[in-house]
Amino acid sequence: MNKRLWLVLVPVGVGLNIVGGLLNTTLKLPLFLDTIGTMLVAVILGPWIGALTGGLSNVIMAIQNPQDMFFAIVNILVGIITGYTALAFGYRKWFAPLIAGLGTAVAASIVGPLIGTYIYGGLTGGVLDVAVAGLLKSGQDLFSAVFFSRVGPNLADKVLSAFLVFGVVMALPASFRGIADKQGSQAPPAPAE
Repeated sequence: MNKRLWLVLVPVGVGLNIVGGLLNTTLKLPLFLDTIGTMLVAVILGPWIGALTGGLSNVIMAIQNPQDMFFAIVNILVGIITGYTALAFGYRKWFAPLIAGLGTAVAASIVGPLIGTYIYGGLTGGVLDVAVAGLLKSGQDLFSAVFFSRVGPNLADKVLSAFLVFGVVMALPASFRGIADKQGSQAPPAPAE
């Protein structure tokens, strides 16, 4: 792998995540949009560089909104799951983004509500807090209210993001596709030390 490629792609991925997150916050969307860059980097450069991209994104976003720091765990998991999906199946067939999207949605739907519930008391200041409040009012316990308010948005967000990355990968020249062109499972590259 060309080291210059990852030195360029990691900041691009971080930038995509930050812009997506800001769009979500500004437009009050019921999606997150802050993992597109993580997925793109993971599909091209592998799970560990994808995880690095996700973690760095949340560290930088925490400058504006400190609560984003804790959600780095979700973004790191997205990089790992998406990268391993690309290693196992490549990322040029329709089922790979579906597997990545569903896998990351499950992980985000479990880990995100745990963070939201136990660190923030269920309310994170986003548009989904309205759904949490409604579910609490209807008699749901706190974790269930946070979990059920985020399952649908996580599913839509992660599958949409995975297919958006699929479209980008399909449009890239072969020299920039990295592991996305792989056609079977291969051992992931070890993190650089």
